[in-house]
Amino acid sequence: MTSDSALRIIASEADADVGAVMEEIGTRARAAARAIALAPADRRNAALQAMAAALRQRASCILAANAQDLADGRKAGLAASFIDRLALDEERLAAIADAVAEVAGLADPLGRVLAEWTRPNGLRFERVATPLGVVAVIFESRPNVTADAGALCLKSGNAAILRAGSDSFRSSTEIAAAMRAGLEEAGLPADAIQLVPTRDRAAVGEILAGLGGTVDVVVPRGGKSLVARVQSEARVPVFAHLDGNCHVYVDRAADLAMARDILLNAKLRRTGVCGAAETLLVDEACADTHLAPLVTALLEAGCAVRGDTATQAADPRVTVASEADWATEYLDRIIAVKVVAGLDAAIDHIERWGSHHTDAIVTTDEAAAGRFLAEVDSAIVIHNASTQFADGGEFGFGAEIGIATGRMHARGPVGVEQLCSFKYRVHGAGQIRP
Repeated sequence: MTSDSALRIIASEADADVGAVMEEIGTRARAAARAIALAPADRRNAALQAMAAALRQRASCILAANAQDLADGRKAGLAASFIDRLALDEERLAAIADAVAEVAGLADPLGRVLAEWTRPNGLRFERVATPLGVVAVIFESRPNVTADAGALCLKSGNAAILRAGSDSFRSSTEIAAAMRAGLEEAGLPADAIQLVPTRDRAAVGEILAGLGGTVDVVVPRGGKSLVARVQSEARVPVFAHLDGNCHVYVDRAADLAMARDILLNAKLRRTGVCGAAETLLVDEACADTHLAPLVTALLEAGCAVRGDTATQAADPRVTVASEADWATEYLDRIIAVKVVAGLDAAIDHIERWGSHHTDAIVTTDEAAAGRFLAEVDSAIVIHNASTQFADGGEFGFGAEIGIATGRMHARGPVGVEQLCSFKYRVHGAGQIRP
């Protein structure tokens, strides 16, 4: 079952000229971005509330489309982790709608005065938050990204071009139709949220080329091959992370019970998310008391352990870790474990093998925690908590459009504030430059 709005979105799917279709999408997005940027906060919030209501009202259509996507995915032999990301049910769909409504309740990010100062000549300067413009989001199997990205872009005054993966195309189409209906109900242009109406991969290339200058930033949400392609080919700025090779370091002053709880959650709560821990580092100073219990807890929870010599000695079920394991994002019930010679060695290991995504230390030593948080150069560094808190919702952002590990502009969860740029307002009283 496909709604009328969704049919309008996918009407050009069979169009042979993908370039022309994408150019039109970019042109419409640029025009919509101007209207959204100038729309008052209450109008944007009304649209978000209408979107949430539309998602709830259209639940049967969305779930029916998702069932078709799931059937095709299983027939194609998609891995269980992909099926889990793709699957929607009433509870997950309700959470998606709630997240959109939560974004409406966030503070308006636009017009914030980020800094202000006055020069000796009397000129008063303000740095003020403004939208980025048109944000293109390329994603694979998670249909919830359609709603999250659309909501965050609208809240921050941007237009969104969404390119869903083939696996989630039907689900994403129905969700996008609901989002567009919410925009129209609030009197805003539906083209502020556009789903690319074709599965043709040539559309991705068109987006990466910038759609004739209409795209301001690209955000990839997906596997390593997708992100690598985007980072390699994009001719516009990119917010992205390539790997989520996250670490949990158990310091000599770690409480064992706390370390066990954090480790099991960080690794096993959901193995397919980018914040899942992939490597456990244990300080040699506490290895005699902490290593075996932690390894046993992992194994008994159904997690395969690949370890160094010391870890293999702790339990015969541990298999040998190769050098490649230290750099691997498993996204599975597998973890690499290594005993290290203290905090310096742990930091060095993370710097050598990590992906600068999310890394955690478990310790009661505040000085050690302080050094770890200061010296580990990752987008998110955590003391005494699970790496699975690497999520925009958990940060209080309402949702996220992705996690960025680069060092320019946005870093960590990309929420409404990170989807803003700024401009300078200069106030004078007749000054001229000598």
